[in-house]
Amino acid sequence: MIILASQSPRRKELLSKLINEYEIIPSDIDESLYPVNELSLRKAMDIAKKHPNDIIIAADTLVYLDDEILGKPHNENEAIKMLKKLSNRKHEVKTLYTIYCLNKKIEITKEVVSEVYFNDLSDELISSYVKSKSPLDKAGAYGVQDNERFPIINKTVGSFSNIVGLPIEELEKDLRKINIIA
Repeated sequence: MIILASQSPRRKELLSKLINEYEIIPSDIDESLYPVNELSLRKAMDIAKKHPNDIIIAADTLVYLDDEILGKPHNENEAIKMLKKLSNRKHEVKTLYTIYCLNKKIEITKEVVSEVYFNDLSDELISSYVKSKSPLDKAGAYGVQDNERFPIINKTVGSFSNIVGLPIEELEKDLRKINIIA
C-alpha cells in the first residue's frame, strides 16, 4: 500500500495524477522539534512505525523570501503582512519530499526549488484575496492556483506543481526508479 502522509487537498489532487489507490494518514509530529530540511523524512518515519511494509510519501513546502521562511499565516492580519512583503518581489518555493519504506529500506529525500515573481499588489487586491480565506491555509499566504481569480503572480520558473505543494515530475521519476509505478 502507498500512504500519503498529508491532509493537504492539493497534495492529494497532485498525487492522484500519478497513483490511483493510496491511503491518507497524516503525521502528527511536533514540527517545531526538527530542522525544516528533516520534516518530510520525520513525517514519513512517524507513519512507518505503524506501517513498516508500506510506501510512505511525505512532503513539506516552504516559502523563502530572502532568508526568511514564510509559513502558514495564523490569521488574516498575518496573511496581509506576508502578501505585502511578497508584493513586487521574487521568492523561492522549496518542497522537500520523502519516499520511505522501513522494511524495504527505501529512503529517498529530495528538494525541489521553484521561483515565483509577484505582481505589485494593491491593498484592495490583498484585502479581497485575504477575505476569500484561501491564503489562510497556505505557506506564504497564497496559492499559485488562485492566480486566475486573484492576479498576484507575474510569472513562475520551475515546477508549477512544486509551488502547489508536491513536485510530481520529480516524484514520478523516483517512484519509477523504485518500481512503484510502471
